[in-house]
Amino acid sequence: MLRQLISDTKTHETNHMPEQLEFIAGVIEGFYGEPWTQAERLELFERMTHWGLNTYFYGPKDDLKHRAIWRDLYTASETETLSQIITACNQRNLRFIYGLGPGLDIRYSEEADFAFLNRRFEQMLALGCRNFAVLFDDIPDRMNPNDAQRFSSFASAQCHLTNALLQATRARCADVRFFFCPTPYCGRMAEAGLGGVGYLSILGKELHPDIEIFWTGQEIISQEITVSSIQTLQGYLRRKPLLWDNLHANDYDVRRFFCGPYSGRPIELREHVSGLMLNANNEFPLNFVPFHTLAAFVKCVGPWDPRAAYLDAIQEWLPSFEMIHGSVTSDELILLGDCYYLPLQEGPQAELLYNNARILMGSRTLDWENAAAEFQRQSTQLKAFCVRLTELRHRRLFYALSRRIWELREELDFLERYLAFRMTHDAPHPEFNSEFHHWGTYRGGIVPRLQRLLARQPNGAFQPTEPALRA
Repeated sequence: MLRQLISDTKTHETNHMPEQLEFIAGVIEGFYGEPWTQAERLELFERMTHWGLNTYFYGPKDDLKHRAIWRDLYTASETETLSQIITACNQRNLRFIYGLGPGLDIRYSEEADFAFLNRRFEQMLALGCRNFAVLFDDIPDRMNPNDAQRFSSFASAQCHLTNALLQATRARCADVRFFFCPTPYCGRMAEAGLGGVGYLSILGKELHPDIEIFWTGQEIISQEITVSSIQTLQGYLRRKPLLWDNLHANDYDVRRFFCGPYSGRPIELREHVSGLMLNANNEFPLNFVPFHTLAAFVKCVGPWDPRAAYLDAIQEWLPSFEMIHGSVTSDELILLGDCYYLPLQEGPQAELLYNNARILMGSRTLDWENAAAEFQRQSTQLKAFCVRLTELRHRRLFYALSRRIWELREELDFLERYLAFRMTHDAPHPEFNSEFHHWGTYRGGIVPRLQRLLARQPNGAFQPTEPALRA
């Protein structure tokens, strides 16, 4: 069966552009880490409906049957969970996309592996799923010897397998829609030759034109995505890409989260992609602003103002911060959000806090005195807010915040103590010891020790902090 289907898919090597369908806008649950709960997904679907988003992608990397043991069918209890998700999406007119990542150990020429994929998709069809994604991201870009004899390239193997799977699935249900994540899924990977020479061109030529292709931009986490870069990409893919946007994903750095606005993408970008899908923070309660501002971006008429969208979203998020005693102000929440803004950008108030703290490391001048006063004001406000957040009624929100905000509070407390010390010492760089921040317990552990071995330079490069030691 696989041989025949592969033969049939050769007819799709064409310049044909796919039919233009509804613009996709929504949320990817596609991170590494603990998947969201069923209750969180239902809350997400309600928000998406309210905000005008239309698509939910199910592909949590740590669902074992998504990736590690993809050949195994779902159990009865697992299919019940998936059925509930699909039904909830259908009831709200949300598109449900099911993602499967077989790339770690797939044998592209093996009938048995094709049969495993077929069985899994058949199982999902029975649950009402009509949108399928085949993902080949984050895998070794090589084939086993049998596949290398059968296919002329890594890209060809993936294309032929996916085309055959599309054809087999459409034979059971004509209205299915397919999506594909390439092995080089950003510009830097493609430029480095990941996947082999001409990977993207082969994809554009050989992948069925109805199959949409995910792309993350120039980087895995792209600070900006330009129209010109997407136009160039279209020349290779022969279709509009679908953005898998990792702007707010935090699974690569558990010390941070990102609740800044959807930004770094011009509003004109919407005309050059088939949709915008946001892969978000692991912690569901921290995604309110990212999802809210994505929806605003999709609906925006006229110029896009990320900061204004952020401030609007903060106002809507504020009721989630109901306290046991007192209330949270928008100014407090804006300041905290600015400290956890975007991967490569702090919010304006956090940037001011940092710049004032940096001035405090220098000589005592008039600027130093002004910076000290402003830093003390912001730090006192932020520290007090971090402590008050322990009284949040929304406990999952507090647990998502707690470790991050306590680390922030500790650093602010340390700097305040240093500031008090500097007030009584005129030397340019006096040595300071804090009796509340002991070596080893504060900034201790193997990870901080490893991080201190290489210091980042202003140009972004790294250099050893100490001369090399003899072995």
